[in-house]
Amino acid sequence: MPKKINAKQLALTFAAWSAVFMLALGTLAKFGIYTGAAQQMVKWHLFFSPTTFTGIIGGAIEAAVLSYLLVYVFVWLYNWVGKKV
Repeated sequence: MPKKINAKQLALTFAAWSAVFMLALGTLAKFGIYTGAAQQMVKWHLFFSPTTFTGIIGGAIEAAVLSYLLVYVFVWLYNWVGKKV
C-alpha cells in the first residue's frame, strides 16, 4: 500500500515556491532579464504584470493560490486511490 502524503503540507510548500519564483521572475523582468518568460506568464496569469509592483505581487499571490489548490486536490486524490488499492 502506498504511503499517505500530507496534502496540506505539500500544497503549502508548492504554494510558497510558486510565489517565490513568480516574485523572482517579475523582478528579473523589471530589469530586462527573462522578459520572454514574463510575457508568457502575463498570458497565463490574470493578475501578473511585470511592469508594476502590484502586478508582481498579484501574480505571486495568484500562483500561490492556484498551486496550493491543484497540489492539494492531486494529493488528496492520490491518497484516496491509495486507500482503495
